[in-house]
Amino acid sequence: MSNPVLVCALRRINAFRVLADALERLTQWREKLSKNGSLLQIVMALTPEVTFRQAILFFTETEFVTGKTWFYSHAQHLLKFLCFSHLVGERQRCHTESLFTYLQTGAQILCTVLLIKPGAWSRSFARILRELDLEKFTVVGMKHINLEPGVALGLLSSEVKQDPDVLEAHCSYLTSDTALVLCLQRPNAVKKLIDLLGPEDPKVAQALDPSLWRAQYGTSTVQNGFYG
Repeated sequence: MSNPVLVCALRRINAFRVLADALERLTQWREKLSKNGSLLQIVMALTPEVTFRQAILFFTETEFVTGKTWFYSHAQHLLKFLCFSHLVGERQRCHTESLFTYLQTGAQILCTVLLIKPGAWSRSFARILRELDLEKFTVVGMKHINLEPGVALGLLSSEVKQDPDVLEAHCSYLTSDTALVLCLQRPNAVKKLIDLLGPEDPKVAQALDPSLWRAQYGTSTVQNGFYG
């Protein structure tokens, strides 16, 4: 009652774990802070349920700062692209998001796309499916596709496109045989898939963690098994 307190509603991926880690690092400075007369006192909600109960004590719905625009998800965009839909002129769909509703419903089921490059899926498809199941992914769409050069070009990064020889190697490989496109679903699907794939260079992935998928299934930066 003697002095105001600051109440913050924070949001990000893996918010509880990341904030807990940050606060743990801050507590290492507790002794130093106390000597300076500004002892750090921390209260943190540990679950969405606790967050909801605490949030309604301090905030109304209109006091939250939320994103108003919902863009097409990565999965929808890539699936449309691979199906040769024309994205030019498509409008963004907007809605007002309710963070109270979000806290009550829990983690949202998201979709993402995994493109298994030529050769990789035909050699190791059963093993890849097994790994997807172990990581709690649900396959909600699957399609064999022979990538056209224009579509293959659209999958490549700006860095790859800066070197004509590297660009040609990637495009030639992607269009050399049939690829397999999977639409996958699970909570936090996009980040989870990126974390599992690892760096685009299989050698870097191997040095970082041999269990990363590009470390297991890739042989070079061109033939690295996956686009995700």
